[in-house]
Amino acid sequence: VIFQIWFLLLGGMGIAYGLDVWAGHEFPTVLALSIFGSWISYIYSAPPLKLKQNGWAGNYALGASYISLPWWCGQAVFGELDRPVFFILPILYSIAGLGIAIVNDFKSIEGDRELGLQSLPVAFGVDKAKWICAGSVTLTQLGVAAYLATIGEDTYAAILLALILPQMYFQATLLLPDPIENDVKYQASSQPFLVFGILATALALGHHEFV
Repeated sequence: VIFQIWFLLLGGMGIAYGLDVWAGHEFPTVLALSIFGSWISYIYSAPPLKLKQNGWAGNYALGASYISLPWWCGQAVFGELDRPVFFILPILYSIAGLGIAIVNDFKSIEGDRELGLQSLPVAFGVDKAKWICAGSVTLTQLGVAAYLATIGEDTYAAILLALILPQMYFQATLLLPDPIENDVKYQASSQPFLVFGILATALALGHHEFV
């Protein structure tokens, strides 16, 4: 296991540095992001911080790892991280990632409680946690769609709204009625629309001519 950890860690950093060289970066941005992501993965599980003990911190760390870090790396390799919006939108989308991460906590409530992990279903109960989950996913995306509309990217805003609607449908029919029984079915049904929404947002930023 130790060998696998070091192999993946050093191999990943080597690839990251190779991408920096290929992109002609004066500062190794992708390598720095990789080191930061590796540090997040360590403090997620390891004491003294052990982020997964807290539902808010742990799930946001997961959401940021799934969304913000890959987005920033892609932007650094194929563009430039030269505007605040390239940081802000992925950070906002990571709130939606927090909501997605909550879904994975519903079936482990008893185990989390015994281990002293304050997942959101443990801290707030299933009924409140499922609404936190649905709200964080939906409201974040609505906010992003509103931002796209304000910068004149109405087509992409409309596409994002169209992708939010089926997510809300699956929340109403699968997540909210029984998040424990329907967790896998909800993820499989709803998450592709979230991912395509992230893609639509990234394309909107690439299409937009910032002044």
